[in-house]
Amino acid sequence: MAPPGMLMILTENHTMLDPRDMRGLVELARIAEDSGFDAVMVSEQTLLGPDAAINGLMSNPRMYAAIGNQDPMTPWPSSVATLAAVAAATSRVRIVAGAIIPPLRHPILLAKDLATIDLLCEGRLVVQPTVSWQRAEYEAHGVPFHQRGSILDEHLEAMSRLWADSPASFSGRYFSFSDVYSEPKAWRATGPRMWFGGEWMHPALIRRMARYGSGFHPFGSPTADDLAQLAEGLTATGRDISEVELVGGTRAAFASPDAVADVDNAMAAIDEQVAAGYTLFCMKPSQYTDDIREVPGICLRMVDYCTRFDL
Repeated sequence: MAPPGMLMILTENHTMLDPRDMRGLVELARIAEDSGFDAVMVSEQTLLGPDAAINGLMSNPRMYAAIGNQDPMTPWPSSVATLAAVAAATSRVRIVAGAIIPPLRHPILLAKDLATIDLLCEGRLVVQPTVSWQRAEYEAHGVPFHQRGSILDEHLEAMSRLWADSPASFSGRYFSFSDVYSEPKAWRATGPRMWFGGEWMHPALIRRMARYGSGFHPFGSPTADDLAQLAEGLTATGRDISEVELVGGTRAAFASPDAVADVDNAMAAIDEQVAAGYTLFCMKPSQYTDDIREVPGICLRMVDYCTRFDL
């Protein structure tokens, strides 16, 4: 089997790139592809509110954005527009719509946008839907925060119908449509492949994975018990966890608020994950350098590290 692959996170790189330099962000995707990476990812917040830093700011601005650790001025470009640009600028890497937030959109519009991007990249799109965490974001959109899980479930079913059939119909608590024609369809009749994740294992996550998921991409480090729960839930629906792509990550450590992380130390963290069955690993280039000119070399070192594993 092939050695594990690498995924580059394109968003959250504002310590290395000017936040308005969208061409530079697309260039990162080209660097990842040219270096032999398997995928690139764009995450999103549609806006940040006063609760963005409710848990305190991250100790080093190169860390991953998480629940309540962000400066409200943190730049988050449009995920849909960015994904389309990356799709047009690359030819091989998978393009991951990571942490896209369906409850803040209408399913007809989101299904159309994702199908169009999937056609632009000829089936390379992967979608990771989430409910996200920020109450202020939901309030600004006029969407009930405590109902976001139920809204996501309706989105998933509605989009699957829109990608499969014309005309398509759906009737739910939040969305209803009848005999609508949404063309052109996504690259595959089943729509883009989907990953799911989150900070902990819970019944809704397992249910969504079993129904729609081709990959599991958690935030943090799931326990062996978490993976056992997922495997059991998949088995109950006639699926096997061996069918699911397990997505892990590098583990950057920062010696000070101004320091970048050591590449070799961060890569060493994947050894244990490979042993547990993970085959794809995320990295954010701004964690390792403040100079985009150094990114190709860092990427090549990471790809070379992965070649030591004989899967």
